[in-house]
Amino acid sequence: MVFRKPPDGGWGWVIVVVSFFTQFLCYGSPLAVGVLYLEWLDAFGEGKGKTAWVGSLANGIGLLASPVCSICVSSFGARPVAIFSGFMVAGGLMMSSFAPNIYFLYISYGIVVGLGCGLLYTATVTITCHYFDKRRGLALGLISTGSSVGLFIYAALQRELIDLYGLDGCLLIVGALSLNILACGSLMRPLESSDSPPPEKTCVDKVPDQYFVYHEKEKTVEENISILEKGYVDEKCVNNMPDYKQDSILNKNVLSSINVNEKDTYKKKVVEQTNFCKQLAKRKWQLYLNYWEETVVLFKNKVFSALFVAILLFDIGGFPPSLLMEDVARSANINEDDYHMPLISIIGIMTAVGKLTLGILADFKWVNTLYLYVTTLLMTGVALFAIPFAKSYLTLAVLSGILGFLTGNWSIFPYVTTKTVGIEKLTHAYGILMFFAGLGNSLGPPIVGWFYDWTQEYDTAFYFSGFCVLLGGFLLLLAALPCWNACTNQSSKLPPNTYSYKVASSA
Repeated sequence: MVFRKPPDGGWGWVIVVVSFFTQFLCYGSPLAVGVLYLEWLDAFGEGKGKTAWVGSLANGIGLLASPVCSICVSSFGARPVAIFSGFMVAGGLMMSSFAPNIYFLYISYGIVVGLGCGLLYTATVTITCHYFDKRRGLALGLISTGSSVGLFIYAALQRELIDLYGLDGCLLIVGALSLNILACGSLMRPLESSDSPPPEKTCVDKVPDQYFVYHEKEKTVEENISILEKGYVDEKCVNNMPDYKQDSILNKNVLSSINVNEKDTYKKKVVEQTNFCKQLAKRKWQLYLNYWEETVVLFKNKVFSALFVAILLFDIGGFPPSLLMEDVARSANINEDDYHMPLISIIGIMTAVGKLTLGILADFKWVNTLYLYVTTLLMTGVALFAIPFAKSYLTLAVLSGILGFLTGNWSIFPYVTTKTVGIEKLTHAYGILMFFAGLGNSLGPPIVGWFYDWTQEYDTAFYFSGFCVLLGGFLLLLAALPCWNACTNQSSKLPPNTYSYKVASSA
């Protein structure tokens, strides 16, 4: 498939709008799962740690399966994947309304909905990058706010639907709303070449020559002449014999020549195909070895290794508030009449503000994107430490807003990764980091829930979360200090594509 040059506009803005609403519809419920989490606790009577697995799987499985999602979009295209994933999300939400126990929700809500969201995220980002080049940053920033706006709206929407129709009715209605993803996906028109495609080959023409066992090369003119002469002599000799002998000799000659030619050709082609398979296996094995060699080289970079630890610890400690903040307020015995807005909605709208603000700051040349990211980690750790001291709705609302704003550092994470490993290694490095981010998303809420089940309070759990985020931030800060590069330059020359303080300073 040949793609035109990205138009940076035109139908691309339609792609931005439908991608925004796709992320809004698919991520609205999973990100606002904290409202459903309270209902599941009351409905199934399981522990907080076990129940938290539902929301953590829904948000983490898409990141864990990001390599599979990328392969699907590359193989089938954004439009078919978006339509199929819309059925997955809607079907998973509707199936969850009939869940008899918490284990059923692990499959229907955690895996089915989570995997559908991961596929839709990959499809929307891919199709947007096809349509935009110069304005790609703006386009990606706009569609990424769809999930944050979805969190803001779905938190209040799901609470209202639960009050009116109950938990099962809420999931059915939210699942029905998700069917609008099909309409959005149908508008994701692939950016193909405007030229008419070349005529397709027939099925036989599409098969390579080496796969034809009885394929023979074309003969030269001299070879054809010699064959004709030989045939003429043989025919003349045969004509002098009786008719019955002529027939038997001709049949034997024909059969023997066919058998010999087929046998030789078959042996030759078997050898050729065996060599082809060996070369193919050798090439695949070499690609596999090259992948792991590149991975080892990435982890030899101190900043990348620290970044890998930081993103894992950040998601273990920083993700639980968006899932558990409503239960924290209920555990603090805060009167529901004091609720002016759900705490999860505050996190959602401030996340959108944080993504846009931090993204704008990262474009300034005087801002060091790595140190900006480290600052958000350290401030997140401090805010998590302050949650146990919040005993009123106002203080929890303020902390929710701060945490939501700082969680918007996802918008600058690709900048940091690019400055660390270089643009040519971005895809490989980003895939590794997203896998461990998904692992942190999946483990964070259950760990916090287990702490509550063990201590019957959230204080220890959020102290642990704050410690994880602070530890990751300090490790990344130490790895990025300019003194490390000074020591390295004295001993040996820096390898290409590694992070240096001078490059980061001009980011």
